[in-house]
Amino acid sequence: MQDTNANQPQDVAQPNLAGPGASHAVVVGGGTMGADVAVVLARALCRTTIVEPDAAKAGALPARIGTNLAAIGRQDGASRVGVVADLDAIDWASVDLVIECVPERLDVKQALFARLVDVARPNAILASNSSSFPISAIGSGLSTRERLLGLHFFMPAHLVPLVEVVLGEASSMAAADALMAFMRRCGMVPVKVRQDLPGFLANRLQHALSREAFDLIDRGIASPEDVDAAVRFGFGFRFLAAGPVMQRDHAGIDVHAAAAATMYPTFCNADLPAQCLRERAADGRHGMKAGEGFYRWTPEAMQAERARYDRLLRAGLGLIAAELPEIQP
Repeated sequence: MQDTNANQPQDVAQPNLAGPGASHAVVVGGGTMGADVAVVLARALCRTTIVEPDAAKAGALPARIGTNLAAIGRQDGASRVGVVADLDAIDWASVDLVIECVPERLDVKQALFARLVDVARPNAILASNSSSFPISAIGSGLSTRERLLGLHFFMPAHLVPLVEVVLGEASSMAAADALMAFMRRCGMVPVKVRQDLPGFLANRLQHALSREAFDLIDRGIASPEDVDAAVRFGFGFRFLAAGPVMQRDHAGIDVHAAAAATMYPTFCNADLPAQCLRERAADGRHGMKAGEGFYRWTPEAMQAERARYDRLLRAGLGLIAAELPEIQP
């Protein structure tokens, strides 16, 4: 399929994004996501500067990043990461890419990008990790919207290979292609999302599955534990090897088309979250951070679960390492 973007303007400045080892990237925000994005960049030996004004968070970043790099045998990347307190401390003439990882508030993001347009080189790519707001809304009113893109990572960013490159209504296809190539060199698997719909690509697919899953729980057809098992040890187990499109070729498109004709009329098509989700959102059972969601969580259980989760993600990376030559688990 030929890439098109009907609303794309003429590029004001062509992107000049070289390989990671020859580039300087700035990550604005040193929280959980920002720190992990810095690991993605540093393991490819990209010079990386994190902007984090909170002194305590900034002080903890080198150790966290160093630990994660050491876990994948990329200790040499740690020397490529620096931390500064504000945008004024950066040599903007050398910056090729900026990745925003600040809190999910539209006004905060808009103010940041208005400032970045002023300080960054005209051909530097500006990217937002936002999962909530359309890229077009974040870039509304900016003078150089063509270089603004979504760059949506998934937690933990240094262990989940997927990253979405999202085009807003004015984004440059050349900038998107340059960012895709750069992310591949960083050991990621980028996918291009040609329109910034709510949820982009992966989260739309995930929520479509979740709508049916939680409806089955609401109706008493399956328990939360059995829903999780059905995904993890059934069709989800195969997703590491083949996505839903390739899986149809494996199993037979005629078979799946017939099954779809039978099941689709019975699927949940609600336009509100399931009752079991709404109840927990309202009464404070928000998951691990609250000590209870669908499961109960003690501090010890949370620690063990996070260790198990990371261990399995690293094992998954090991299984697909040949498809990700820039990264080893």
